[in-house]
Amino acid sequence: MSTTWMDALLHKRRHQGAAPYPHQAAFFLNNPIRRALSNPARKVDSIGLTGTEHVLEVGPGPGFYSVQIARRLIYGRLDLFDLQPEMLDKARRQLERAGFHDIGFTAGEASDGFPYPEDTFDVAFLAAVIGEVPDKPACIRSLGRVLKPGGQLVFAEAFPDPDRMSVWELRDLVEPENFEFAQATGNRWHDIVPFRRPA
Repeated sequence: MSTTWMDALLHKRRHQGAAPYPHQAAFFLNNPIRRALSNPARKVDSIGLTGTEHVLEVGPGPGFYSVQIARRLIYGRLDLFDLQPEMLDKARRQLERAGFHDIGFTAGEASDGFPYPEDTFDVAFLAAVIGEVPDKPACIRSLGRVLKPGGQLVFAEAFPDPDRMSVWELRDLVEPENFEFAQATGNRWHDIVPFRRPA
């Protein structure tokens, strides 16, 4: 029996903790009102991409930020990694409609490690994702392995995400895994929290 978007959201609410946002309700994540209020282009601009980076977006969902990242990678590459193949399919359609076809798509559990060679990526971007990962330290360690020395690890956290992590919670999680905290930006509604892997 198929699950409706309402069933999926109620299940997520009842089982708070490390659980992904249900793909059946992805239209709530990728709608014009949220896009106008959240301004994904401005958040992606805060990463400071130059256009040549190899970027890993973890938990892209239906591609809310993915198109904006792809637009900035003139000579770079974007890879998407998500637990739910259905979300990757939605992101793929969104990117293809925007004219982006040379994108990597990999399904997997972030707690189990990322299936990429060491020192592959210049940037890893996680928007409203890390709070849903069951083994957060394992995820951060694996990101440290696949990021190049000097690479950026950037988190975007926002209200009203029930799994939102504060700047201090992120620092407590990430800094012990040999990342250096950079200056966070934001307000009570949203944060962009960047870290750097030491060169």
